[in-house]
Amino acid sequence: MPAEPDGPLATIAGALRRERERVGISLTELARRAGVAKSTLSQLESGTGNPNMETLWALSRALNVPLGQLVEPATGGVRVIRAGDGPQVGSEQADFTGTLLSAGAAHLRRDIYLIKLEPGAIRTADAHTPRSVEHVVLAAGRLRVGPESGPVEIEPGDYAAFPGDAPHRYEALLPGTVAVLVMEHP
Repeated sequence: MPAEPDGPLATIAGALRRERERVGISLTELARRAGVAKSTLSQLESGTGNPNMETLWALSRALNVPLGQLVEPATGGVRVIRAGDGPQVGSEQADFTGTLLSAGAAHLRRDIYLIKLEPGAIRTADAHTPRSVEHVVLAAGRLRVGPESGPVEIEPGDYAAFPGDAPHRYEALLPGTVAVLVMEHP
């Protein structure tokens, strides 16, 4: 008998099953709605998959929940995430890593991420849930961010907010680009 998954994979597996059952759809239907292979979804629900950012976003959109609700374990009391720790998810599109710092509770619907990017490929994102907003504070480097129709360049200490319900992008312009991203989902 295979061992039960632990850590981030167990959290993702449990959350996917819970949210899929809450919505009342089959594994096949969720895979169709998210545009992912049924085998990939099956592996994720069993805790044996290796999800990337694009797959998790597609699943969160199909389930109509913030991504953080799929990757953050429930905790109580004081929570500390040391630099370099926390559930990290990479991208297939660019040298981009998102670390979930805090997922909003069901009534808050906001997630906080620490993102690290390197110059090269651009991380593009499809539209998220209607009326969602992305808030970005740049900590290091230089970043071109915002809607595909008009991204802006920001420097350390700058803040940018833009609609998350339209296609948007993240592009590191300097090595070691680091930002805090707050995603707000009404």
